[in-house]
Amino acid sequence: MSDQLVTLFQNIGLTEQKAKETAKNKNLAPMLERTIHSAGFQDKPSEKTTGALLYHLASTITPSAVPHLDYIARAIRDSKLTTSDQVSAAIKYASDKKEIDEAAFNEECGVGVVVTKEDVVKAVNEYTETVKDKLIKDRYKFFGMFFAGAKNIPSLKWANGGDIKEAVDAKMLEVLGPKDERDVVVKKKKEAKPEVKKEKVEETASSSVLTVPDMFFEGELAKLHKPGGNPQIKPELMEEHLKATGGKYVTRFPPEPNGFLHIGHAKAININFGLAKAHNGICNLRYDDTNPEAEEERYFVSILEIVKWLGFTPSEITYSSTHFQRLYDLAVELIKKDKAYVCHCTAEEIQMHRGGPERGPRTACVHRNRPIEESVKLFEKMKNGGFEEGEAILRMKMDLENGNPQFWDLVAYRVLKTPHHRTGSEWIIYPTYDYTHCLVDSFENITHSLCTVEFTQSRPSYYWLCDALEVYKPVQWEYGRLNVTNTILSKRKIAELVKRGHVFDWDDPRLYTLPAIRRRGVPPQAINNFIHTLGVTKSDTVIEATKLDAFIRDYLNETAPRLMGVFNPIKIVIENLPEGHLEMLTVQNKPRDPSMGEHTIPFTREVWIDGSDFREVDDKDFFRLAPGKTVGLLNVSCPITCTKVMKDDSGKVVELRARYEDAPGFKRPKTYIQWVAESPEHGSPVRLAEVRLFDKLFNHANPQDKREVPGGYLSDINAESLKVEKGALVEIGLWDVMERWTKTSESKTDYEAMRFQLTRIGYFCLDRESDLGEFTKPEISIKDTATKIVLNRTVPLQVSSTLKKQE
Repeated sequence: MSDQLVTLFQNIGLTEQKAKETAKNKNLAPMLERTIHSAGFQDKPSEKTTGALLYHLASTITPSAVPHLDYIARAIRDSKLTTSDQVSAAIKYASDKKEIDEAAFNEECGVGVVVTKEDVVKAVNEYTETVKDKLIKDRYKFFGMFFAGAKNIPSLKWANGGDIKEAVDAKMLEVLGPKDERDVVVKKKKEAKPEVKKEKVEETASSSVLTVPDMFFEGELAKLHKPGGNPQIKPELMEEHLKATGGKYVTRFPPEPNGFLHIGHAKAININFGLAKAHNGICNLRYDDTNPEAEEERYFVSILEIVKWLGFTPSEITYSSTHFQRLYDLAVELIKKDKAYVCHCTAEEIQMHRGGPERGPRTACVHRNRPIEESVKLFEKMKNGGFEEGEAILRMKMDLENGNPQFWDLVAYRVLKTPHHRTGSEWIIYPTYDYTHCLVDSFENITHSLCTVEFTQSRPSYYWLCDALEVYKPVQWEYGRLNVTNTILSKRKIAELVKRGHVFDWDDPRLYTLPAIRRRGVPPQAINNFIHTLGVTKSDTVIEATKLDAFIRDYLNETAPRLMGVFNPIKIVIENLPEGHLEMLTVQNKPRDPSMGEHTIPFTREVWIDGSDFREVDDKDFFRLAPGKTVGLLNVSCPITCTKVMKDDSGKVVELRARYEDAPGFKRPKTYIQWVAESPEHGSPVRLAEVRLFDKLFNHANPQDKREVPGGYLSDINAESLKVEKGALVEIGLWDVMERWTKTSESKTDYEAMRFQLTRIGYFCLDRESDLGEFTKPEISIKDTATKIVLNRTVPLQVSSTLKKQE
């Protein structure tokens, strides 16, 4: 990266950070530099809007349009092309053209076409009449479809997108009026509403991810081509494709079944399934199962479970391995076209031919120009077991002079004498990702092959292989990855953590694999909604773990019932209440929100409080219980005053005595604390086996950064990442939470769906290590069968500065 490049990129309006990132991009940087020089802005700054169009040109131009980059750049400079849509049209027009016909170029790209705001408003008004019934039915949830439809009005092809959005917003306001409660998924409302409505909160939140597609019609995703808009090496390939798909959007989520999905995959799942849903298309779940050495049954099962857990249903479940024979046949065809050859070089020899560590000149190996028929026979020999692993590979004959490493004769097949999960021992040669991915996308008629930005360099080689074999060519489009601080997502490194016992397993709640996030009790709807708030850009997104926790906390605040629980419990005997005193208190599941329902708990002469709510030595900044001090008990009519402290022989406080202050006119206390009654006849308290309190797994935001963590990620593990509380007590409202789960849960293994807040402590769920016994029969209550209850803290509550002082 050079300072001159950074300055050059800043001259067209890029921020310093964006300019530096772009200068590091080996593909984009030279293309953008050429574009800026072609437009004549190498020595002077451009207008920011012009710079944005130049950046759009450099970052999206296709290889076949590159010969005309200078012409398009000058058209931007001369204000002939003034929108990103016009630039995209110019790239499409220029692809495969030997010469530019100026008149045809101007017509195809809308040069000189002026669409006024008045034109836009008139067209949107007319379009509204055709969709008015749908608009009134779906209200503001229809925005995405409405906006997309308006953008597709033929007369508005070259209109300003901002003008269209402004007209759509105004029309929706005119027809629907301002947004109200019908347009809000999770509602923070105090007034009463029918309980059945609130029971649907989480379901509504889940479905909203699938039915509110705004992110797919704005920003980067709005720039994607429509089905049929991607040029092919032969026109008939597109005709066959459109016949097969009916012009629908077809996407796929293609994980490798060699590990568990992580938080970054949640973004990929949302984008692939969401884009298809937004355009009434289909999305497949495709297992990219071409490496039998790393694939296991549990990974296949887990991947499907997680996709469904997030609320998505694949249109079809497919496997790359289904196409092994077809892939092999095409490899033979590639050899016969003199575009592939069998090679016997070692990995080290290949590296040296590619320039070696010194990045010297690239050279062809001795096998590259062997006779075609010889490679055909050797490839068949590979297939039939004539070579051991590492003795022969099939390489694609690409372009060693190309500056892109993805053209340096990539490996297409290798020998692996390992049985495959689905095909057994039928094959001993397996195709690589670089060979398989684009071809299976082609076989499945994928319209939009969506992947993360590290595959940007692979896009030209993706297209090269499709064209070399003259098969349908999808469009690859890249978006930024999602990462979270204070964790690692590398499968290899997580495996090392498991092996060394630093975490329980791949679903340890301190990790950010999706099974771990699920086990921690994070609702899938919260994950989906969070990803929607991030949007989709070309830049990688690194989210602070605390920000994700805050989003989860806000979601649970609306959906989780409240219970009282105490850690390190201390018994209180209220001496002026009679033996056998019992009051059954009705408690709202969420204060000031009757729609969340209610439950009953006993209040007796003996109660338990949390150890942190008592101090033997009082302090002016401590507002909870101390000798001679009065506090309120949540949901109880009158406060109590501590009158006596009782200790064991070691001096530990084991019991408190208190007075119930039920005299008329007693002053209202400043503080109320949680409590749990001792009432064996009601099964109170509920005694917990364990409560697991999780914190960040690593001390540094990026534990893989050698500058911050010279000793490596294993040296950065937070010793306080797990704290286990034993002997905690919870009120009997827990049984209501669990009984509701037995009636509403689709699976009796998703213990993490039993979520609730322990007042002033945090949000919790049941861990799968709990033993709930045989509760599957309607006449059997879960409280009579459960023998072991383990809780996981999902997220802590936000602690006020006042409470921090009291700790």
